[in-house]
Amino acid sequence: MIVLIGAEKGGVGKSTLATNLAVHLAHHSVDVAVLDTDGQATCARFVERRDEAGILPSVPCVQRTGDVASTLRDLSRRYQVIVIDAGGRDSREMRSAMAVANLMLVPTKASQADLETLPKVNELIGLARGLNPDLKASAVLSMAPSNPIIREVEDARELLAQFEQMELADTVIRDRKVYRDALLSGHGVVELNNSQARAEIQLLAQEFFELQP
Repeated sequence: MIVLIGAEKGGVGKSTLATNLAVHLAHHSVDVAVLDTDGQATCARFVERRDEAGILPSVPCVQRTGDVASTLRDLSRRYQVIVIDAGGRDSREMRSAMAVANLMLVPTKASQADLETLPKVNELIGLARGLNPDLKASAVLSMAPSNPIIREVEDARELLAQFEQMELADTVIRDRKVYRDALLSGHGVVELNNSQARAEIQLLAQEFFELQP
């Protein structure tokens, strides 16, 4: 299974989702690898820190730019799941990955500025389905306010209902400091002592993957 995590805007939590999903899958004995196509190499540095600290299970990471379709086809013969961290923009990397991916997750903040980038992504998914008709796509509300009084999440759900190429994931990833701490320490939040963040990643994984308990 090839899972693309991409968006039209940076700073929406792509690397956070990619690293945490990969670690969670690895803990469920899934043979998983990360493909980092982002010039910032956030996932690659995360894996380096994880390896240096000797944290298990290990999660292999490959870095590639440009047309990554052939790389993905090769990796899919060797791993059960490949998680792709694409750069925060419409790019050759993201478009070529969309041509072969099984699932695209589009993290977005619930703010108006971030939601305004989604029509472009919706259009790109429609184009990609011309080559890859089985591509599934879901927007994931990411870095959402942890204060339930704030209505941003509800407003975002109403807006996302307009996009015919994307469904909206049930799971909401909240803005929690533990996600930033985990990224810097080479851990997944499922390995740290924060039950709320751990539950969010577990629920997101259950929504899109069939995992053994």
